[in-house]
Amino acid sequence: MVDSQVRARGISDAHVLDAMLHVPRDKFVSEPYRAQAYEDHPLPIGEGQTISQPYIVALMLESLQLTPADKVLEVGTGSGYATALLAELAAEVFSIERHPALAESAREVIAALGYTNVRLFTGDGTLGLPTDAPFDAILVSAATPHPPPALIAQLRENGRMIIPVGTDDSQQLQFIRMINGLPVISPRELVRFVPLVDDARD
Repeated sequence: MVDSQVRARGISDAHVLDAMLHVPRDKFVSEPYRAQAYEDHPLPIGEGQTISQPYIVALMLESLQLTPADKVLEVGTGSGYATALLAELAAEVFSIERHPALAESAREVIAALGYTNVRLFTGDGTLGLPTDAPFDAILVSAATPHPPPALIAQLRENGRMIIPVGTDDSQQLQFIRMINGLPVISPRELVRFVPLVDDARD
């Protein structure tokens, strides 16, 4: 998977590649789809959600330029696969999932794999975690028409966020860096994610 789907498509960050070699993706996929765990496409994980294709996960992780000292917020725990990769790459990982069943399943797998630098929460990801902010990096694994202001506000100076922005039919990754207290947005690749839903629109 790493050589043919990730490295071959231009991902060169050695830390991201090593993390993907180390984290067993099949542990985060339910039994009916386990045989497809290392194929380069999304897979259903329940609650209308998916585990993203490996290449897109790698692309988003590489864009964040993570360091071993970073404190990271993940919005949309999902299966917990990206959470585990973040745990390999950063010092602290705070992850929010709005579906309790997915959060509990991810918590069990992450604990079984021995990660101790992850804290999982169930709640509205659009609000972030203001009591634990600021964050060096934020990874959002669901699409929204506009980056939530609460998440931008929780980036520290020089903090980075990667987020899919757009409608159900047309989405693009946006890379946001906080410079002099203001978010600087750079458009990136076209993508397709499930929608980011806040409690007000539940």
